[in-house]
Amino acid sequence: MTSSVLSLGLLAVVQAPFDHAFSARNGAHLAVQFDGSKATAAQAAATAHAAGVTEAAGPYPIAAALDTTIGTDCPKKDFAGHDNHPITVTTRPDLGSTSGMDQLVLTQGRWPTSPGEIALPWQHYATACFGSSVVFSSLPGKPSFKVVGFAHSVTNSATAFATADGFARLTAAGAKSDEQMLYRFAKAGTDADIATDKQAVAAAAPAGAVESGQSYLTAKQQAGGNARAYVPFLIGFGILGLFMSVLIISIVVSGAVAAGIRRIGILKSLGFTPSQVARAYTAQAMIPATLGLVLGAVFGNLLAVPILGGATKQLGAASATIPLWVSAVVPLGTLLIVGVTALIPALRAGRMPTVRALVVGRAPKAGGGLTAQRLASRLPLPRAMSLGLAQPFARPAQAVLVGAAVLFGVVSATFAVGLETGFNKYLDTSTAGFNVASKFVEPTADVGVTWGFYGPNDPRRPHLDAAKVAAALAETPGTKAAFGWGESGATIVGAPPGGEPPKVFTVTGDFSWTNMEMLSGRWFSAPGEAVVGDKLATTVGIHVGDNVTVVQQNKQLPLKVVGINFDTNVGDYTVMTDAATFTAAGLAPHIEQFNVELASNVSGPDWSTSAAAALTPLNASVQPNSDGGKNIVVITMGALVATLTLMMIAVAALGVLSMVVQDTRERVHDLGIFKALGMTPKQTIAMVLTSVSLTGLIAGLIGVPLGVAVEKATLTPMGNAIGRHLPPSVSHTYTAALLIPLLAGGIVIALLGALLPASWAAKTRTATALRTE
Repeated sequence: MTSSVLSLGLLAVVQAPFDHAFSARNGAHLAVQFDGSKATAAQAAATAHAAGVTEAAGPYPIAAALDTTIGTDCPKKDFAGHDNHPITVTTRPDLGSTSGMDQLVLTQGRWPTSPGEIALPWQHYATACFGSSVVFSSLPGKPSFKVVGFAHSVTNSATAFATADGFARLTAAGAKSDEQMLYRFAKAGTDADIATDKQAVAAAAPAGAVESGQSYLTAKQQAGGNARAYVPFLIGFGILGLFMSVLIISIVVSGAVAAGIRRIGILKSLGFTPSQVARAYTAQAMIPATLGLVLGAVFGNLLAVPILGGATKQLGAASATIPLWVSAVVPLGTLLIVGVTALIPALRAGRMPTVRALVVGRAPKAGGGLTAQRLASRLPLPRAMSLGLAQPFARPAQAVLVGAAVLFGVVSATFAVGLETGFNKYLDTSTAGFNVASKFVEPTADVGVTWGFYGPNDPRRPHLDAAKVAAALAETPGTKAAFGWGESGATIVGAPPGGEPPKVFTVTGDFSWTNMEMLSGRWFSAPGEAVVGDKLATTVGIHVGDNVTVVQQNKQLPLKVVGINFDTNVGDYTVMTDAATFTAAGLAPHIEQFNVELASNVSGPDWSTSAAAALTPLNASVQPNSDGGKNIVVITMGALVATLTLMMIAVAALGVLSMVVQDTRERVHDLGIFKALGMTPKQTIAMVLTSVSLTGLIAGLIGVPLGVAVEKATLTPMGNAIGRHLPPSVSHTYTAALLIPLLAGGIVIALLGALLPASWAAKTRTATALRTE
């Protein structure tokens, strides 16, 4: 119940706010930016008649990826002058219009009314500086605008809004003006649909005019954030839990009927009708089930709070809690399933003839499993174990129920082990690359300063003299390898305006020893080449061989994409290139850190002392690798998976326990005879445990492949939910060392469930057992 409530609740919470806002504001399926030098406003407007377009708006002037800083007039001096990341500015005839496509929403302040005013989303400006200025630092003259409002587009079609005269100030200062069109299409439900729609628009425009296209699906994924990644595996656990609940209820009610079968006969002889007997036994299941459902719904809601976090803040959702209808519908639906499941054995009890109910158990059935007993007796096993081994064949229906309970437990355990292994590999991969080093070398002025406190274009952010630091490290004894890197301050043309700011990293030196993952292509090896991050490639539709354009201080630099890498610790939308590429283009590569790998026989403190002598004159300092923090989202997922798995295994073991208790009660007369013939308590325990071992083994052999299949069907969608393709090192989770113990998991679960009733059977006195029947 907990996983069912949590999965459906998360699905509703992360999608409903965006879907509601998108519908209410008539959001655009696709926002396309046309190069102003290749397409006129009229040519852009003509694409409104492209194939599949049902509605269009524009063209609107747009200036993309303009570097900005927070004005020095900000009253919070800690923010004044800080880099504010690039923003994309547009203007429209009526910014506050409540009709038409992509209606903008003002969340604070007012709309700009003069050339010196602007409105931004709250995520793209320091909220403590509201009312102060934002400076376009990469433009000549550095024009500034007063921030008079916080506003946004539901699909992030732009990240700043000015008046027509205000936009003219930017173009007059040197900003490149392009044209933007907004579209809705007849078919736009998937990424493939959007890609087809974008191709249709490009075909209707002059060749090469389309610079970028922003899909509403990207904005939807950004709005949901990491909470979306929880949904696939919670759905998996929810389905497994539902089947397990049905099975356990069936076992419990059947056990209650079997244990009270003589009582049923007495009740019927006293005048109870079949329907009254059925209602009584159904109620026995419904009362504890209702309690469990209520507790499960409560736990599901409590777990949702830390998972959702700020997932809905961007769209103005009231709270990050599971909707009330989910907390009501899921338990009621499950209760209905439980009721139907309990009713089947209860009706069977109600229809049982009175005479049969009164005599059941007094004349034991003959012939059940005799062939199996004869065959088992020929095995080189102690007699007690051979008797237990044949027991499932004497009562096949009960054996099937025990096997089903163990099966679901094994599937859950296999599923969980695969997910946990995948999560750990994801963590290992995400902390590779720029985090791998024996020692770090940073600017001395940066020591003790929070990483990223100053933006990459902030003049207060120090950089290293890459050539001199590299030479000093090479001359320091014990240095095995080193490379330098830093955030260049450039931005990426066509990168999604919402979400994390795009980043362009410049690298110097060989970093192959860091084992940074590649998904396709190769690493750059010559100036003009670049490797893009997986999430940027997926979102924008970049492939190996394409060109991507980066902009630094209003200067554009085209790069050829030669590879796509998987790296999660430096941002969502990234480009990496050789520092020499920037130098050759007259741009400034920023090298802010060197990662150093020491030889295996070198003492870290001794090396640091030796290196400091050469680095101190270069204003550089050696810092230890603190092996930075882990991804809290992945850690939370791992803890949740472990908790749900333990619950599922416990329920599976309880199901086995219930069936073995039922079987032991039905065979108590046989146990009395065995004990009278000399069976010891240890032999009794061995017989009961052996009776479930074969069933557990078979369930394990079937359950492990099923668990692997469930994990394979879950892990990839989890990556897709956050816009990433998982590399083989993450998605290939199972090894022989994992699978072999899991194959024995069925036996372990079966034995755990049977241990208590086996002990009870061993302690039962012979006379008591013979009198019970």
